[in-house]
Amino acid sequence: MPARSRKVVVVMPAYNAEKTLKRTLDDIPRDWVDEIILVDDRSRDRTVEIARSLGLRVFVHEKNKGYGGNQKTCYREALRLGGDIMVMVHPDHQYDPTVIPQLITPLLDGACDAVFGSRMLGGRPLEGGMPKWKYLGNILLTAMENAAFYMYLTEYHSGLRAYSRRYLETVKFELNSDDFVFDSEIIAQGVIHKMRIREIPIATRYFEEASRIGFLRSLVYGLSILETLVKFKLHKKGIVRSRQFA
Repeated sequence: MPARSRKVVVVMPAYNAEKTLKRTLDDIPRDWVDEIILVDDRSRDRTVEIARSLGLRVFVHEKNKGYGGNQKTCYREALRLGGDIMVMVHPDHQYDPTVIPQLITPLLDGACDAVFGSRMLGGRPLEGGMPKWKYLGNILLTAMENAAFYMYLTEYHSGLRAYSRRYLETVKFELNSDDFVFDSEIIAQGVIHKMRIREIPIATRYFEEASRIGFLRSLVYGLSILETLVKFKLHKKGIVRSRQFA
């Protein structure tokens, strides 16, 4: 790996990940990472106990704050620890953390401000087990987001991401939702602030222990994204200004 002077922190937003945490951790290339933190969102299993036994720095929510709320704690604590590059890795082993070197190299080189793993760019997500309805919904929402943001990404909904310190200190991620739409809101904020975003191809695994949201929850998620796009456009055009995008 190249010599680097910037601190790389892996953040793991966890909820009931006792069965998959060690497998995920074993796949993280440690020579590319300086520190790993796990934020537990009031799991009902042994996630916290296992994480501590594995030597992770663990933060525990006293009550469940949701996926977006978990990420807020992840990034807040990673910044406090002096992280220069923050890599989100889900501890459910659905995303492959062995690609961390490819994910962070553009950030280490100063070529961009964020890098997202794309299942679409990686090819054959259906063969990886992605439900067809989720695949088609992903394509539709991505097309709408590209149209709203005047940019081109192959996917906006991946859970494997890396952000620079500059990105996270510039956007007001604390004002975002505590739910799943956080992922789209933080991109919209980055677009407003002209952050440079790249993608790399990734593959994903769908299996029983991997976390996932069902059809109805996904429908709510899709509607929340549409609401975010409307707020983004209204702010961009100066019609209704939003503190979230300021």
